[in-house]
Amino acid sequence: MRIKLISLGILTLAMQWCIAKEGYKITCKFSGIPAEKCFLANHFGDKQYIQDSCEADRSGNFVFQGSKSLPGGMYLVVLPSKRYLEVMIDKEQFFSIEGDSTLSPEMVKVKGSTDNKQFYDYLAYISAKNKAIQPLRDRYNALSAEEQKTSHVREQMKAIDDDVANYKDDFMKKNPQAFLTAIFNYSESPDVPEPPVNPDGSIDSNFAYNYYKGHFWDKINFADARMLRTPIYHQKLVEYFDKLVYQIPDSINKEADMMVIKAEADTEVWKYTVWFITYHFETSKIMGLDAVFVHMVNNYYKRPKAYWLSDDGLYKIQERAKQLDPILLGKKVRNIVLQDSLEHYRSMYDIRNKYTLLLFWDPDCGHCQKVVPKVRDFYDKTKQNGIDLEVYGVCTEAEVEKWKKYMREKNLNWINVADFKFRDNFRHDFDISTTPQIFLLDTDKKLIAKKLEIEQVEDLIKRREGKEN
Repeated sequence: MRIKLISLGILTLAMQWCIAKEGYKITCKFSGIPAEKCFLANHFGDKQYIQDSCEADRSGNFVFQGSKSLPGGMYLVVLPSKRYLEVMIDKEQFFSIEGDSTLSPEMVKVKGSTDNKQFYDYLAYISAKNKAIQPLRDRYNALSAEEQKTSHVREQMKAIDDDVANYKDDFMKKNPQAFLTAIFNYSESPDVPEPPVNPDGSIDSNFAYNYYKGHFWDKINFADARMLRTPIYHQKLVEYFDKLVYQIPDSINKEADMMVIKAEADTEVWKYTVWFITYHFETSKIMGLDAVFVHMVNNYYKRPKAYWLSDDGLYKIQERAKQLDPILLGKKVRNIVLQDSLEHYRSMYDIRNKYTLLLFWDPDCGHCQKVVPKVRDFYDKTKQNGIDLEVYGVCTEAEVEKWKKYMREKNLNWINVADFKFRDNFRHDFDISTTPQIFLLDTDKKLIAKKLEIEQVEDLIKRREGKEN
C-alpha cells in the first residue's frame, strides 16, 4: 500500500509538472530601452506575424506569457525602437533572455534554453569572425585585379571562412537533434564538385547547374514544420522556382508536382508549398505562367485536399482558374461577334490574316487615349511593311455617338465593334478589368500573347517573322 501511495504521489507530481509547463513564458530584460510596448512575432514564409505584446518597465523588464504553447520556429522579440532580435522557440518555452539596447550578440545572456544558448554562442562567434574578416575584405577590394591574383589576403579570408564551416560541421556532429543543426541544414546550398571529364576530354557545361538543382533539397526535412516559421523555406522555394526551373509552364508544372509530393511529409508544409506555388505564379509578371496557377487549382484545390479554405474561398479560386483556362497561351480563344458602326455583325473568326490584334478599349479611358493612336500608327506601319495583320477593336464602354466621333477623328480604319446592349460576356471571358488590353492571335485564333504594350507587339512579330525567314 505504501509503494502504491508513493507511486501515486510521484504520478501526481509529474502530472502537475506537465500542467505547469503548458504554455510559454519568455522573461526579457534589455537595459536602455524606453518603457513602451514590446512585441513577440514569428516568421511565417516571407512575413512576420505578431503573437504577443507587453509593456516594458523603466528598467527594461517585460514578459511574454501565454497558456498555449507556441509552435516551433524562429521568433522575433521586437523592442520599442522597432529593432529586434531573433529567438528559437521549440520544446523549451520557459526561459529568460537579457541584453542591452544595442542587441549585440556578445551581450545577450540566455537562461533556461539550450537552443537559444547555442544560437547566441554561434551569433557571437560569427560576429567576431565578421570583425576579423572585414579589414581583409577592405584591403582585398582596394587591390587591382593583378594584385589580387598574387595577394595572400584571399587565403586569409578563406581561412576564416573555413573556420566558420568547421565550427558548423563540428556543432552538427555533436548536436544532431538541435534546432540550430536543422537551421544549418535548411540554409545550406549544395557544394558543387568539379565536373567529370568525358573520355574525349570534354566537360559537360551543364554539370554545375544539373548537380546544384538535383541536390538542392537534399538537406531539407519536409516533415519538420518548424522551417515554415523561418524565412529559409520560403527563400529556397523562390530560388528554386525562379532561378533553377525553366520558366515555361510545362517545366514548372512538373517541378511543382514533384515538390508537392515531397511536402506530403507534413500537413502544414504541404499546405504552404501548395499555396506558395499557386500564389507565386498567379501573381507572376512573366506572361503565360498563369497556366501554372490553373494547373495547381485544377489538381490541388478540391475537397478534401484544400481543407484550409472556406467553401466560398474554394469556389472563388476554382472560378478564377476556369476563367483563365480558355485564355492561356496557345489556346484558341472563343469567337466574338459584335456590331460595327453600321450595325452589321462582324465575326472575329472571319478574319483570315496571319495575325489578329484583339484590342479592348474605351474612348473615355485616359490611358486608351494615349495607346489607341499608337496602335493606329503601328497598324498603318504593318500595311506599309507588308505584315499580314488585322485589328479587331472592341469598345467596352461609352456612348455610341462618342465612339463614332472618336473613330472618325483618330482615323481608326480597322474592324471596330461594340456591345452597347451588354449581350456578350467578353469582359469576363477575356478577363478585361481595365482598358486598354491587347491580345495577339495567330491565323487559327490561338493566343500568341496577351495583355501587351503595343511596342511589345511590334517586337514580338519581328521576332516571329525573323524565325520564319
